[in-house]
Amino acid sequence: MDINQLPAECLSSILAFTSPKDACRSAVASPAFRSAADSDALWITFLPSDYRQIISQASSSSTSSCLNSLSKKALYFRLSDHLLFIGSGNSSFVLEKESGKKCYMIGARDLDIIWGNSPQYWTWKSIPTSRFREVAELQVVWWLEIKGKIEARSLSPKTKYAAYFVFKLVEDRYSRRGFQIRPVSLEVHFEGAEVEEDGRKRVILDPPEGSLVVCEERSDGWMEVEMGEIFNELGDDGTIIFHLKQIDNFISKGGLIVEGIEIRPKYD
Repeated sequence: MDINQLPAECLSSILAFTSPKDACRSAVASPAFRSAADSDALWITFLPSDYRQIISQASSSSTSSCLNSLSKKALYFRLSDHLLFIGSGNSSFVLEKESGKKCYMIGARDLDIIWGNSPQYWTWKSIPTSRFREVAELQVVWWLEIKGKIEARSLSPKTKYAAYFVFKLVEDRYSRRGFQIRPVSLEVHFEGAEVEEDGRKRVILDPPEGSLVVCEERSDGWMEVEMGEIFNELGDDGTIIFHLKQIDNFISKGGLIVEGIEIRPKYD
């Protein structure tokens, strides 16, 4: 039987077992495959099951209306090629293009930063390289603690995720005191779960020259460090907590600029 004789619905069902990349490649095989590869019936299988709810959270109602008017294929690529700012615009969402997995970034304004609203300790400013309107710049503290959280149901199921702390340090090395010799503690866990000592990472954010560098520079010019990883089984495990702290010494700290915490799939 000539496969091109199959109804477009059957071809779409077949292509749904592939990937977005393979579906696009199949479009050049024949007109029948091209029709199936462009169909809403196919691309709705690649979109997250809660894509309507995600769109409804857009920080701009005009953005939400625009997205709802797109075909499902166009919507998939719009959500994978452009950030969608959600809520009050202090967090963002994007699809991983290859897999359709959900990725989030929680901006500094949506994080719980101890003394974050006290100008003598933290100031809020706009930086051209940031995706968000404001980032938090540390002036001076002795007790540093930053927390974030996300509901497991917001992430893709059966997926291993890693969380990354995204930051900069001010150029003046003296002003970024406290991060050269003392590590920060990083952890990721489900709310209510006990974290063993070996489940915490300890990382120096501003290591001396010649030492092992754990932080990496991103393509957007910011730095990131992995906080930890977690496996999201079915999304019914409650709330995932991200925690950064340096509270075990009396050394003053300053010069840290916080953009947010990014959560994205991790592949071994």
